[in-house]
Amino acid sequence: MKKLKSNKFRKYLPLYLMLIPGAVYLIINNYLPMMGLALAFKDVDYSVGFLNSPWAGLDNFKYLFSSSDAFIMFRNTILYNLAFIILGNLLGIIVAIALDSLRNKFLKRFSQVVILIPYLLSTVIVSYVVYAFLSGNNGFVNNTILPMLGLEGINWYNEAGYWPVILVVVYLWMMFGYNSILYYSTVIGIDKSYYEAAVVDGAGVWDQIRYITLPLLKPTIITLVLLAVGKICYTDFGLFYQVPLNSGLLYDTTQTIDTYVYRGLLEFNDLGRSTAAGFLQSVLGFICIMIANTVVNKIDKDSALF
Repeated sequence: MKKLKSNKFRKYLPLYLMLIPGAVYLIINNYLPMMGLALAFKDVDYSVGFLNSPWAGLDNFKYLFSSSDAFIMFRNTILYNLAFIILGNLLGIIVAIALDSLRNKFLKRFSQVVILIPYLLSTVIVSYVVYAFLSGNNGFVNNTILPMLGLEGINWYNEAGYWPVILVVVYLWMMFGYNSILYYSTVIGIDKSYYEAAVVDGAGVWDQIRYITLPLLKPTIITLVLLAVGKICYTDFGLFYQVPLNSGLLYDTTQTIDTYVYRGLLEFNDLGRSTAAGFLQSVLGFICIMIANTVVNKIDKDSALF
């Protein structure tokens, strides 16, 4: 028996060796930092060190909910992510179906490259592009578009009311290429005989989309939505911090949990409260993914993650 186990170990030894780098990375990157969660329950005092800092219990979490920023950051984080999930997936599906309808192969391949360009641009570059459009003095919108419409220029970085629309549009512009490719890869895998049979039966384009494309896209849609729901308490830091240029006048519509954690850590030097906010993000994300997966299990068990 021992000899059999020894031979089996030797047989799979190359696979175990290949596993080592990934396992080491996983431990260092994902598990060791979990020890830092203890800071969420401490009143960090740098003079005595992290380990000797006094325990604060749940005071750091109480502060998150009692501060004036609590409602704003949770509201913005959840509502923006809901908009991103709904509009992002909807736009991705529309573009994927439009690409599949193209008959020219060159144009189809060219389109795949084009829709990836916004995703490949970093949020740092995007922040400059947005500023080029919205700058109060030299922006394209104030200097070109608004004068053509007979309207006066707007100081965009001082007016919080415009930014929910701006941030949603910028996010969709960055991500629609990535989402479209994921859906497009599913659409091109659909057996074309389904569409041929539908045409014979007299089905039009919309009928084919409604009764063939969308039902066969359902597993992909559910998977991507579930993954997005798991991150509903997280936001793109660059989008909400760099694109609005960290303008304090815009905090009502740009403050999210991630930007709050960053400002709490670097601007207010409050490590305990920042860690508590990050810990809360993880817990809420876990709860959301469990609830969403349970709902999917009830509706379509085969499409659930687990």
